[in-house]
Amino acid sequence: MNTMLEMMTDEELVKSYSVGNNSAFDCLLERHKKYIYNYVLFIIKNKELTEDIFQETFIKAITTIKQGRYTENGKFRAWITRIAHNLIIDHFRQEKSENTVSNDEVQVDLFNNMTLCDITIEERLINAQITQDVKKLIQFLPDNQREVLEMRYYQDLSFKEISELTGVSINTALGRMRYAILNMRKMAEENKMILTID
Repeated sequence: MNTMLEMMTDEELVKSYSVGNNSAFDCLLERHKKYIYNYVLFIIKNKELTEDIFQETFIKAITTIKQGRYTENGKFRAWITRIAHNLIIDHFRQEKSENTVSNDEVQVDLFNNMTLCDITIEERLINAQITQDVKKLIQFLPDNQREVLEMRYYQDLSFKEISELTGVSINTALGRMRYAILNMRKMAEENKMILTID
């Protein structure tokens, strides 16, 4: 790898690539491929599909840069992660489960215990209860709720980072987390599962 390229910032590499220096994109790929691959694999949990989404992510990045549509100055990693994230969502959308509560359909009786939305309960539910049952429930959450939950607890991202990656406000990300917890509670009750520690 060209030492001079390695010393360049992501933005300088993007500019260099946009004017025809293909080695600049090779450097970007080398710099971010492990992070993007692991990000996709963590959520998809299927190596073959991860390879497909990983390649499609960089193809979209190449196309966008070549067309002069890259405008994320100083945020290349967040930008390319968002491309991968959107491709993952497209994949999961095809497998969407109908047996869940949407953000707009929550009934008042689900709020019988408002402490459910406290961060301490969230911590107990997700961190202290990484059991097979909980992992199964997570898979049945709507896409936007599952992704926030996984990014927050499994990738240890802050709500600010989640907001930037998903393109929604911090309040929306927090709301999706709360609905995810409510949905998991509802599904657990329907399946006679215990998700609290006494």
